[in-house]
Amino acid sequence: MTTLIINAGPFEFEAVMEEADAPETCAKFKTLLPYKERIIHVRWSGEGCWIPLGDLDLGLDYENHTSHPAPGQFILYPGGISETEILLAYGGVSFASKVGQLAGNHFLTITKGRENLTALGKMTLWQGAQDIVFKLK
Repeated sequence: MTTLIINAGPFEFEAVMEEADAPETCAKFKTLLPYKERIIHVRWSGEGCWIPLGDLDLGLDYENHTSHPAPGQFILYPGGISETEILLAYGGVSFASKVGQLAGNHFLTITKGRENLTALGKMTLWQGAQDIVFKLK
């Protein structure tokens, strides 16, 4: 099982890749590591933060997809009717965009630091974009 360290804003999290359920998504994301970006608050989906990736084509299809990730789960929407994106749920999420409900590939789950998810979400909502870095443990 692959473990990642995620630094988001002032918080550190540990997460495991869901390689058994989303092998293609996990393999593709590993090729991007270490991955640095900024995370912003979602516009449509509820209590979540996201990384918009525009028209980036990662060559992925749906696997282990959900519209309702649990707090601490990352999903990757591979693109199609909306832009490609990565979303982290910190509370209740019904994954959607301006075109309606979407489903993303659940590929990563936070296992340590969950107590800071709400603080990260509220910080992102009220203070704006936060740096985020994903790296192998």
